[in-house]
Amino acid sequence: MSCRIAFAWAACLFSASGMAAEPVRLFNGADLTGWKMVLDDPKADPAKTWSVRDGVLHCTGTPRGYLRTDKDGFKNYRLHVEWRWPEGTPDNANNGVLAHVTTPNALGVWPKSLEVQLANGNAGDFWVIPGDDGDDPTTIDVPLKGVPGENRFAGRRHFNFTDGSEKPVGEWNTMEIVCRDDTIAVKVNDEIVNYAFDCSVTEGAIALQSEGAPIEYRAVILTSIEGE
Repeated sequence: MSCRIAFAWAACLFSASGMAAEPVRLFNGADLTGWKMVLDDPKADPAKTWSVRDGVLHCTGTPRGYLRTDKDGFKNYRLHVEWRWPEGTPDNANNGVLAHVTTPNALGVWPKSLEVQLANGNAGDFWVIPGDDGDDPTTIDVPLKGVPGENRFAGRRHFNFTDGSEKPVGEWNTMEIVCRDDTIAVKVNDEIVNYAFDCSVTEGAIALQSEGAPIEYRAVILTSIEGE
């Protein structure tokens, strides 16, 4: 599949998601109702990792782990996320949104899922969890995968199409993730940045990573859409 065709398919996904149900605010802006924490240090105080102040969800990034929805089985949806890196965030800051979360501890603390990367400078990359070396791998296909010179993937990572889609550190970004059947498309600040098909995972919970760097969210909104 060429990049041109991939962009066309991604655009169709976003267009089709316009006929949708009422949006649901997964993060209510006041507290962590509807979420539960998983940390790789059982002795850690969760309140020192995740907290809510002035309508903003704050994550310190340590210890590693994730905040996941109480509910499972989300499929065929559009997910709207607004995030920013606080002032002073290093260039290598890393976190992500996990879609289709199922089996816990599939790769260390991380659950079986499809990660949509938020890493500073690489928002929109896909990471499969676990990879082919796991007992129950998560697999996807991306346009131009395996085409010489295209550099579309490396191990578990599937690179996005663009550079420069993110705003400077300290400013708010928006990410739109559309999951429809076995496909997924991603926009960052209204620009299509990635697309995948033949996803082996198509439903599950939704999670936000704590992976070493502070990050802030002010919106996590899910809108169900129709499947095939």
